[in-house]
Amino acid sequence: MPTYFDSIPPIKHEGTASNNPLAFKYYDPRKVVLGKTMAEHLRIAVCYWHTFAWPGNDIFGAGTFDRPWKPGTPMTQAMAEDRAANAFAFFERLGTPFYCFHDVDAMADALTPSAYKASLARIADVLAAHQERSGVKLLWGTANLFSHPRYMAGGATNPDPEVVAWASLQVREMLETTHKLGGSNYVLWGGREGYDTILNTNLKQELDQLGRFLNMVVEHKHKIGFGGTILIEPKPHEPTKHQYDRDTATVFGFLKNYGLENEVKVNIEANHATLAGNSFEHEIATAVALGIMGSIDINRGDAQNGWDTDQFPNNVMEITQAIYELLRGGGFTTGGFNFDSKVRRQSIDAEDLFYAHVGGIDVLARGLLGAAKLIEGGELQGFVDQRYAGWKSGMGEKMLAGSASLADMADYAVNNDVMPVRKSGRQEYLENLVTNAC
Repeated sequence: MPTYFDSIPPIKHEGTASNNPLAFKYYDPRKVVLGKTMAEHLRIAVCYWHTFAWPGNDIFGAGTFDRPWKPGTPMTQAMAEDRAANAFAFFERLGTPFYCFHDVDAMADALTPSAYKASLARIADVLAAHQERSGVKLLWGTANLFSHPRYMAGGATNPDPEVVAWASLQVREMLETTHKLGGSNYVLWGGREGYDTILNTNLKQELDQLGRFLNMVVEHKHKIGFGGTILIEPKPHEPTKHQYDRDTATVFGFLKNYGLENEVKVNIEANHATLAGNSFEHEIATAVALGIMGSIDINRGDAQNGWDTDQFPNNVMEITQAIYELLRGGGFTTGGFNFDSKVRRQSIDAEDLFYAHVGGIDVLARGLLGAAKLIEGGELQGFVDQRYAGWKSGMGEKMLAGSASLADMADYAVNNDVMPVRKSGRQEYLENLVTNAC
């Protein structure tokens, strides 16, 4: 059937000498970097919601996008199938191997629980057929527990158990749909799992609800034999004033408290990291250090705006540092880079969707190449290793092994008249290494 993207040719790698705006300059999916192809390292996905379900509206104005599948309007099954056909036409022309979606991004509208089940099942069959035909795979699925008015006070943390029952229905059905579609992961993004005011909130009750809910999700994962990874996506605020999954370290504490640290990992988003006051690379390094690195939503924010602008990435140095931390942790297993990014409201043409993704993918490719240079050169890691070399022997080694007490360390300082010599952290030198690698 004809699609919105029929006039767009398949996107190819043409190299840095090319002036074609609809060609990759750096991303060559077959190019081998550190023993794996770029496609294997990056595992790129397109998000269904911003690219195909968002009408281009904001809090001050209506949608600006005139797409044939009519995003932002009540969706029938025919419209849902038209949206799916256009989405896969986009994936195939772009050449990305994965996609991600929420239940309500793809399915026809449904008012009752039974209608919800039937509608999701119908579109799952459609998506399965497109996947089989195209070879495009599902990186992860998720349920939208934040848009409908029933979720105004949260999904799993809602004070009304009947709302939590609706949330349970959506998560069960979407987890099973993700399993059916061969998804590699399942994400829980708690868009309203938090509070606007502590005055009407029983914080411990809500945390216990969320902990039990997540345990139920893990139990159901094992019951149905889903072999993918369960992920939580950290975010500090917006739309709520305070969210319980504000950053990676907070999520890890929550997982430890509810016995889930070996079952659940994180889906880190760049814009969420900066909203939490952290850098993107910090969140990745923290996840790696804590053993919960899962997947990444790639985008960026705007330093002049205090909200989640979800712009396409364009900072090569930042991406290089982020991918460097990711590669040091072993890279992705089931995860990947999902473009949770949206074109601006004035970028209304079909070509604009391709310009945005082509540019973002090339930035990832440049970041991968830069990170590989840093790893192969070894200077950055060598400096860090030397900086902490004292912990590999003597009292440092004993302390970490648990064979030296506080008194032992203190006595060592006295008995050896310890007078530490300050050593430069070489920050500017190390930043230059990263810059030169980009």
